Amino acid sequence: MNNILSFNIANPSDVAMQIAARVKARRLELNLTQEGLASRAGVKFATYRRFEQTGEISLRGLLQVGFALNCLDEFNVLFAQKQYQSLDDLLKEQSVNRKRGKKNE
Repeated sequence: MNNILSFNIANPSDVAMQIAARVKARRLELNLTQEGLASRAGVKFATYRRFEQTGEISLRGLLQVGFALNCLDEFNVLFAQKQYQSLDDLLKEQSVNRKRGKKNE
C-alpha cells in the first residue's frame, strides 16, 4: 500500500487527527492560510480550524477540502473492492457472494 495512505491505526480519533495533519501539511505546501483554504473549499473558517485542531469535520466538508487541495482522487481507494491475485481467487469469492451479513457484533 502507498505510504501516503497508511495510518498508525489505534482508533478512529487517531486516524482523524492524522488526516487533519496531512491536510494541514498540504495546505502549508501550497502556502495557503486556514482562512484561504476554507474559502476555496466553501466551508466556514471555524469549521476548517476545528478540523485541523480536532480532526472533526463532516464527510462533505472533507470532500470539499480534498477538492480544493486537488486531492479528491485519493478518496477513490477508500473501501475499494478487493483485488484478486488469480482467476481462481475471483471464482472462489463469487461463489460466496453474500447479500447480507450473518453477525450483529
